[in-house]
Amino acid sequence: MRFVDEVEISVHAGKGGAGALSFLRERHRPRGGPDGGNGGAGGDISLHANAALNTLVDYRHQRRFVAENGVGGAGRDRNGACGNSLALDVPVGTIAYEIDTREQLGDLSSDDAQLLVARGGRGGRGNASFTSSTTRAPRRTEPGGAGEARRLRLELSLLADVGMLGLPNAGKSSLVAAMSAARPRIADYPFTTLWPQLGVVRISYERSFVITDIPGLIPGAAQGHGLGHRFLRHLQRTRLLLHIVDIQPIDGTDPATAVRLLEPELGAFDPALATRERWLVLNKSDLLSTAEAEKQRSKLLRSLSWQHPAHLVSAATGYGLPALCQAMATRLETLKTMPPVHA
Repeated sequence: MRFVDEVEISVHAGKGGAGALSFLRERHRPRGGPDGGNGGAGGDISLHANAALNTLVDYRHQRRFVAENGVGGAGRDRNGACGNSLALDVPVGTIAYEIDTREQLGDLSSDDAQLLVARGGRGGRGNASFTSSTTRAPRRTEPGGAGEARRLRLELSLLADVGMLGLPNAGKSSLVAAMSAARPRIADYPFTTLWPQLGVVRISYERSFVITDIPGLIPGAAQGHGLGHRFLRHLQRTRLLLHIVDIQPIDGTDPATAVRLLEPELGAFDPALATRERWLVLNKSDLLSTAEAEKQRSKLLRSLSWQHPAHLVSAATGYGLPALCQAMATRLETLKTMPPVHA
């Protein structure tokens, strides 16, 4: 399961500076020769993988990037300055393609990786560079080379930071839709979700994370029952799990039973999943009064001897979702400093 974010941008590297045509003119050096300096190279454009980013959303607003041109040479053998290069920060996992040729330019799969996508033009040579034993006063110079211009398609293949699990109709898809711009199919029948649904939860301009839900699990999922077994593996690289529970099941069952039914499935599929940090999210709290919802929450935590966070929320009204998103973002910032989770 990979979240693919795709943007198209254009990049134009800087043009090289022209070489100078100049001859030394000084009273005490009547036989001074050519002294035209070389032009500076144009700035390059490269992509830089930054682990602090996890979406390409910023490139939906600015799509054209131009590096600085090189400065032309001057007399007295003065070479022009090179243009400043431009490094564009992208998330780890970004793949760059050239649109016109459909060529894959590179895959930035590790933090701090760099990929040159447009090379700056070469600086032109001044006439001093053409001096030889047979050409004492050359009047030849070179213009600066053109910088490379490319249209790029950037694709981000990103694993989710947070994974949701729960019984069918617990409200996972509704929560993804309420917390992000994702629009999964939502209905009141089992197994509405047939494929993992991903969404970007944006806390602020610089803080966001990717969340996913998988098809509802049922007892025996690890052995192939239901639909969720096909996607349990997609939770293996998430850093945080949210166990979504209907606080007021329409069949009158105990919410604690819903939690206990699925806990063995995680361990049966992958022992590491059973030890992954897992938060309880008690959905549909709008069906109860505030006092009754808190009472149900306390009862559930006592019944399960729950030690991790447990949040009361409502996908329908948005109650509790801002606090949950903030708490997840803060926790993920800590978890990302720890060794990565491997499948």
